[in-house]
Amino acid sequence: MTDGHRAYYRSPIGVIEIVGTEEGVTAVNFVRHKPCGATRPDHALRAAVAQLNEYFRGKRKEFSLDLLLEGTEFQKKAWRELVRIPYGETASYGQVARAVGRPKAGRAVGQANHRNPISIIIPCHRVIGGDGRLVGYGGGLWRKEWLLAHERKSVFRARVVR
Repeated sequence: MTDGHRAYYRSPIGVIEIVGTEEGVTAVNFVRHKPCGATRPDHALRAAVAQLNEYFRGKRKEFSLDLLLEGTEFQKKAWRELVRIPYGETASYGQVARAVGRPKAGRAVGQANHRNPISIIIPCHRVIGGDGRLVGYGGGLWRKEWLLAHERKSVFRARVVR
């Protein structure tokens, strides 16, 4: 789905392009720069930009957006499982595979992650190798590391009691 509305958000880890329609978000991707002449987000994507801003400010732990997913049934099942990984926590590819009822499908979960069209909102950055290492993130491992550290920092800050 390439046509539709586009908005751009300048995050601490690079420019993010948000694509969607009046019905929902279809893609969230890192891009090199905001195109010349790009305007303010229209009504269709304003909520996505606002929620990403809250996320990066440490104020939002879950997204509440309509997502329009295109992929195989297995990919959609895997992506729905990713959303269930709590903010600030991680799961291995094998754990996700078991959660979707395909315990030997860790590689297929990795492929679904690779094809995840909606970065951050569908948090594929929370999936790690079985040995705890950071592996495989289309936006670059440095971004995955940053996102996980950001979430851990926000969780810790939220639990501090005076």
